[in-house]
Amino acid sequence: MTDDIQINDGGTLRHLLTLENLSGELVSEILDRAQNFLSIGDRKTKKLPLLRGRSVFNLFFENSTRTRTTFEIAAKRLSADVVNLNIATSSQSKGESLLDMIDNLVAMQADMFVVRHAQSDAANMIARHVPKGIHIINAGAGSHSHPTQGLLDAFTIRHFKKDFTGLKIVIIGDILHSRVARSQIHVLKALGVHEIRVVGPETLVPESLSEMGVSVYNDVDSAIKGADVVTTLRLQNERMEVSLVPSVQQFHKDYGLTKERLALAHPEAIVLHPGPINRGVEIASEVADGPQAVILRQVTFGIAVRMAVMSLLQD
Repeated sequence: MTDDIQINDGGTLRHLLTLENLSGELVSEILDRAQNFLSIGDRKTKKLPLLRGRSVFNLFFENSTRTRTTFEIAAKRLSADVVNLNIATSSQSKGESLLDMIDNLVAMQADMFVVRHAQSDAANMIARHVPKGIHIINAGAGSHSHPTQGLLDAFTIRHFKKDFTGLKIVIIGDILHSRVARSQIHVLKALGVHEIRVVGPETLVPESLSEMGVSVYNDVDSAIKGADVVTTLRLQNERMEVSLVPSVQQFHKDYGLTKERLALAHPEAIVLHPGPINRGVEIASEVADGPQAVILRQVTFGIAVRMAVMSLLQD
C-alpha cells in the first residue's frame, strides 16, 4: 500500500506514486488544473513562477523520450531549476546504492525527484526514504504503474469526449508488461467508466486482470465493436525473457489496429497510444496518421498534466 506515504493527513497529495485508490475527486482536480495550464503553451512567453527557486531532478534509469522531455518542459514552464541526471555517468555506475545517491542529491537541496526505474517499487522506496517536504513523482515503474501517463490519457479522453459516462474503452496488445494499461484502468475506474475491455494474446494478458473490474476479450474484433476509445500498446520485447508471440507479423495480423478493425468501433472513436509506436506491428500507419488518432495531442496534453501534478505537490 502506498496511501500512507502518497496522501497527506489532510487528503492532499504528497507524492504521486500510483493511481490505484486515488479518489475521483483528486483525479478531477488534477485534470481541471491541467486544463488551466493548457493555454500556457500558446503564449509567446511560456512561463509561470509557481516553482521559481525550486529544484527538480529527473532520474531516468530507463530510456525515455516523451516522458522525460515533457517533464523537463513542464518543470521549466513552472520556472523550476531542472537537473537531468545522466545515470550512465553517475556514481551508480561505480556501485553506489540508489538511496545513497538520493541522499547526496538531497544534500544538493533537491525539492522534487521525477523517477523512472525498471524496479516496480523504486519510487515508493525513495518516497519512504526522503525527508518531509521533498516530493517524488513516479515516471514509470517496471511493469507496474505510470501515473502521469494514465492521467494524460484520461485528460485526452475528457478533452474529446467531454464526459466519461457511458464510454466503452478498449485496450489492445501487450497488457502483461504494460504499466500504462494498469494506470489507465485505475484512473478510468476512479472517474466512473464502467465498460473497459482488454484484449491481446493469452500469453500477454495476465489472469488476474479481471480482478481489476475489466472485461477480458479473446477476439479483438468483438472487443473493438462499438468502442468509443481504442488504446493500442506496443510489444515490450525488452521485458520479455523469451518471445511470447509467434512473430510480429502474426501479432499484427491477429491484434494490429488496422483501418478495417477501427471501422468496427464507433464512427467518432478516438485512438490513443502511449508511444513509441511500432508501425505495422500494433498499429497500421494509416491509423496512426489518420483523423481518429490523437497520439500527438496526448504528448502535448502531457506537458499540462505534468505541470498540474508538480504544482499540486508544491501547494
